[in-house]
This record gives sequence, C-alpha cells and structure tokens, in this order.
Amino acid sequence: MKNTRVLLASRPVGLPQRKNWKIETVDTSDPGEGEFLAEVLYISLDPAMRGWINEGKSYIEPVGVGEVMRAGGVARIIESRHRAFEAGDHVVGLSGAQKFWVSDGQGVSKVDPALVPLQKYLGVLGMPGMTAYFGILEIGKITEGDTVLVSGAAGAVGAVVGQIAKIKGCRVIGIAGGEDKCRYITEELGFDGAIDYKSESLHRAVGNLCPKGIDVYFDNVGGETLDAALAQLRLNARVVICGAISQYNNTGPIKGPENYLSLLINRATMQGFIVFDFATDYAQAAREMSQWMADGRLQAREHIVEGLETFPETLLMLFDGSNQGKLIIKV
Repeated sequence: MKNTRVLLASRPVGLPQRKNWKIETVDTSDPGEGEFLAEVLYISLDPAMRGWINEGKSYIEPVGVGEVMRAGGVARIIESRHRAFEAGDHVVGLSGAQKFWVSDGQGVSKVDPALVPLQKYLGVLGMPGMTAYFGILEIGKITEGDTVLVSGAAGAVGAVVGQIAKIKGCRVIGIAGGEDKCRYITEELGFDGAIDYKSESLHRAVGNLCPKGIDVYFDNVGGETLDAALAQLRLNARVVICGAISQYNNTGPIKGPENYLSLLINRATMQGFIVFDFATDYAQAAREMSQWMADGRLQAREHIVEGLETFPETLLMLFDGSNQGKLIIKV
C-alpha cells in the first residue's frame, strides 16, 4: 500500500503558503510488535496548527521541517500487533496528516461510530469540545446568572463554549464574523446576542450588549477584540485565554492588550490554559457532553473538505473565516 502524507517543507512567515508544504507518496510501513496500522478517515484542522509549525518554545515541540504535519485524526485499524487494539477498531489520536498511520497506542482512544458520526470525535467530542468544556467550566468558573462574552463564537470551540454557558444558566453574547454566523449562534445555538465584528464597532457593541459588564470573557481571537472585552469587565471577572487567531500570522510584533489595567481595577483574573492539562478527565467530559447532545441541548456542525491534497488551501480557511463549523478533511 502507498501512504500519502503532508510534510512541513519550510517554516512560513505570515500566512502559510503551498510552498511551505510537501505532499508525497511513500510505501506504507508495517506495524512492529506492540503497534497497529490504521487507515486515517478524517483529520482535524485547528488554529493551534499555526503555532505548531513555528520554531521556538511552546507548550509542545514544534513540527520539524521534513516531518509529517501533526494533526488529530479518526482512523480504522487494519492490522494490529498491539494487545489493546484489534483490526476493525475505530480510534482517535494524533495520526498526523496522512492516509495510513502506524502507532504504538500512546494517546490513542477507541471510539464507537454507532454512537455518533466519526467526525464528531474530532469536534464536539474531540479536542475543540474538550477545550470548550474545561476552559469555560474549570478556568472561567461560570455560575448561573453570569454574563459571558465569547469571541470566535461560531467556531468549533466558541460555539460549544456558548452552549455550555447557556446550559449552566448564563447570559451569553457571541462575537462572530458576518450576518450568517451571527444568525447561526443566536437562532440555532441559543446565544442571547451577537456582535458582527466585520460591520460593528467592537467597543460600542460590547458596551451595548453587556451594559452591566462581563463576568467571563472567553477569548479565541486576541488583539482588538480582547481589548474591547477588557474595557467592560465586572468586579472579579475571569478572562480565559484560549487562543489569539488574529495574531497567529503576524509578521511583526504580537499586539498585546492595552486595557490590561482593567484587571487591576476590577480585581479580575486573566488565565491561559492548554486542554492537554485535563486529559485525565476527558472521558467524564465526553459522557456529560454526549448526554447534552442526546437531550438536544448541545449541537455542533462540521465543515468537511474532501482530499488530503487540499490540506494547504483548506488550512487557510481557519484564518479567513470561510469555514462553517469544525473544519475537517475527509482523507
């Protein structure tokens, strides 16, 4: 069998370009003792990927030039020499952006396609859903009656954050780009209000929709959006730093918050987090979110693009906002 895989050819400056990637076809490796060979069915595309291909210190080692691009994937095992996995099992883990995957089972979990469609294990029941769950509950520490502001609210993480906050009895305002996305989060997901950053003044709109201030701000965007939220914090507010997609492709210095003194005045906290820190509790979170889905209280949609060879262009959809839901490639 032949394995198609996406390699990092060079480190990008600014937005990644096709020249930064190499798509090659090689012979598929056989699994060794304690390993399995799986066919990758879907791979996840996430904003974090942009940070993974930068050189420098981070929470995880950067992808090396010439290496298979790191990516979460759902796969079906076709040959196993690992005692915990059998041919026919469906699994989720860091498969990489490739068609076939040899793994020793580290960090791999079995999933059941009979419970939900497989792509859900890369979205609401995968890393984005876990990020939302632990970010808003453990870091944001929401309580009933809180006013919660979410940026990137129509994205894979933000959409789940807002719905969990609604389940917990909060008033939720989302920031998204364009009328369609704003309508989606209010009419389909149940947010109490939406701000279209493409057509409104962020500072004015946040003030209008959060007149009594913000108890929890969940930030996926950074930059000007973070500043607008900081200006409206309430006493003892919590700011959850999940990401800063507006800054990932900067070729100059990162723009930090100018309104940070609001943290002092309001005795507020601003904390970053990495979802991997909560890995031991993923199963419990998945059970609770699965129940919410079964009850019709939590929903999510996926934007699926076919073909591994589309990886360089499909990745860019994360940064121009053209994806409508969790972005996934069907291999």
